[in-house]
Amino acid sequence: MKTERWSVDKNVDSKISYPQINEAASMLINNEVVAFPTETVYGLGANAKSDDAVAKIFAAKGRPADNPLIVHISSTNELQALVAEIPEKSMKLMNAFWPGPLTLIFQKKQGAVSEYVTAGLDTVAIRMPDHPVALALISASGLPIAAPSANQSGKPSPTTADHVAKDLGGKIAGIVDGGATGVGVESTVIDCTGTTPVILRPGGVSKEEIESIINHVEIDSSLKNKEEKPKSPGMKYKHYAPVAPLFLVDGEPSWIQTLINEKRNQGLKVGVLASTENATSYDADIIRQCGSRNNLTEVAHSLYDSLRSFDEAQLDIIFSEVYPETGVGAAIMNRLEKAAGHNWIHQKK
Repeated sequence: MKTERWSVDKNVDSKISYPQINEAASMLINNEVVAFPTETVYGLGANAKSDDAVAKIFAAKGRPADNPLIVHISSTNELQALVAEIPEKSMKLMNAFWPGPLTLIFQKKQGAVSEYVTAGLDTVAIRMPDHPVALALISASGLPIAAPSANQSGKPSPTTADHVAKDLGGKIAGIVDGGATGVGVESTVIDCTGTTPVILRPGGVSKEEIESIINHVEIDSSLKNKEEKPKSPGMKYKHYAPVAPLFLVDGEPSWIQTLINEKRNQGLKVGVLASTENATSYDADIIRQCGSRNNLTEVAHSLYDSLRSFDEAQLDIIFSEVYPETGVGAAIMNRLEKAAGHNWIHQKK
């Protein structure tokens, strides 16, 4: 399959028709799969109403069909056709954070979207992305767009069109290149269908920000218990992982260096994912800085690009520092734990 690629200014005015946007939208209308930028990562979009279109997402990604998808819309006016009801707390969060990196779980309206989107659940996950290109594309298609991250299932999510092309070139109809994404980690997913709202996946909107709008929220227990079945799209299987095994290391840089030395003495090629503050403390085959410990937004933005870059170095093992789980740090550590398969090494105190 030939994969078309269109370059679109990321500041495109969604009220203006651009030929590239209309061409990509035509493919979506014809039930093809098109990748596009959002403010978080690149999404792999298809007509959420069509079984055939959604099936192409799963086929291109190699994603298990029991893993539900998030539906993207361009206006809150599109919500009524998709959901059975809009709880008051969901409305407050929409008013505060839409468009933006927040996905809300609703009771779905029967027949509104393909059963493949919801994996047979009676709920549907919906968000409105904060990216002019994404909004223009969705609006031009006139469709709700199902869109997981535009990468091979299990690999780090794509933050550039080149990442998408490397993973899915020849497997999808098109890629809308709107430049690098902003937030770098996916949206927060929150379920407000029950009495107490529950964060199912940490992401670009922090728990603290959410609680500033609707007071108390809980964290889904499956985020810490790897034996428990996750309830959120994109969280059921190992994810975000580079090729080489990744280990999270909770310890001082000098102690982490002893681990590096041990592996290199065994003839292994070692990579380190480090903060700006500690990067010069390490002697390894490959060292990737992903931002300052004092600026976790910066870390989130470069996390996936850093993880992807390790694959080019053909490493045997990767050690990663860990980060505070405050604000967007919760999303960073969630992604790192998934990438590492929950494999930790703790320095003895």
